[in-house]
Amino acid sequence: MANEEPARPGTVLALKRPPVRQSVMVRSNRPHTFDTFVNTLGTWWPMNPFSSGKDRVRAVTFERRVGGRIYETWEDRTEADWGEVLAWEPPARFVMSWTMTPVPTEIELTFTELGPELTRVAVEHRGWERMTQEQIDRDCVLPGGGYLGGSYDKGWALILGRFATAMGGQP
Repeated sequence: MANEEPARPGTVLALKRPPVRQSVMVRSNRPHTFDTFVNTLGTWWPMNPFSSGKDRVRAVTFERRVGGRIYETWEDRTEADWGEVLAWEPPARFVMSWTMTPVPTEIELTFTELGPELTRVAVEHRGWERMTQEQIDRDCVLPGGGYLGGSYDKGWALILGRFATAMGGQP
């Protein structure tokens, strides 16, 4: 049995916050769904409120390789990073850091073929335990209480819903 020191009074222990998970189904084959997600991100992603530049964003670039950047470009050519590609496995999945939070988190998108023209797109946004509750609440752009109030779940549902609409709607 290992000797564990008891926590000192006033010590803050990190709470485990489970990842935010959402998914959507689209009528499209997996390679096309994957490519459309990555290649047209700047056309369907809800820039307001889910970007730094909001209405100033003119393009989103996704460098399709490990180490590649994902960033937005504003009308004045300012670039704002969203993150970096950490894993690249087309058309099955990619993982990226998400630097739009006060402390970087991680996003994994998986694309699962359910039939010849049916693909499930799932997101897992993790790493919330790296932030304080104050950081999470301050970062949340949707009303409703931040992480605990379900605003991040609602945000990802909105984002994936916009993607599904861009792909022609959900089955």
